[in-house]
Amino acid sequence: MSVREEKKQKTKQAILDAAVTLFSTNGFENTSIEELAKVAGVGKGTVYGYFQTKKEILHAFCEHELDLIHKELVNQANPDAPVLEQMLTIYMTEFKHVTLNKEFGRIFMRQTVFPDEGDLQGHAEIDDKYFQLFFPILEKAKDRGELRRDIELLHLTAHFYSIYILLISAWYTRRIQTEEIGTAMELLFRQVLEGLKPDSEHYQKREHSHG
Repeated sequence: MSVREEKKQKTKQAILDAAVTLFSTNGFENTSIEELAKVAGVGKGTVYGYFQTKKEILHAFCEHELDLIHKELVNQANPDAPVLEQMLTIYMTEFKHVTLNKEFGRIFMRQTVFPDEGDLQGHAEIDDKYFQLFFPILEKAKDRGELRRDIELLHLTAHFYSIYILLISAWYTRRIQTEEIGTAMELLFRQVLEGLKPDSEHYQKREHSHG
């Protein structure tokens, strides 16, 4: 990475960090671009050079989160790991990233799960990036016989995502503590996978007929 590119990355990260702080203390709607620039230590025009709106900052946070998840998956160095292992890597990384700042996480999740009408296009673009990450993992799991072939990839993704949202909600309402999240997530994912597994006898017959 060139010095110029490194400086741009640092500036962008400074703006994101300022947003996390200000959205948490002042709220999303009450935070101005001027305040963001001041806390980030840059000019207002610099902020607009990276983000046209505050919602774009939330989208950038999403993209940063996806980058972290991708790095975690790469660090596993095993793209053929069991689907349970890969789903836990994805969602525990996401949980840790989103809950670093409790108040910001609350705003972020609200905008993610219940996007504004005017932000549907940006929301759809982020969703597409999630699907690009998930679908190949789930497709390989189908090929290995871990998941039923008759369930669409989008629906498979929804099974895991809905549990993640449930756990985030339980964490915010203090029904579950941070140190319990990993164990609870693994248990719930295992229960879901039991219902998503193909019938072993039917799967073996299908494989034999295609052999």
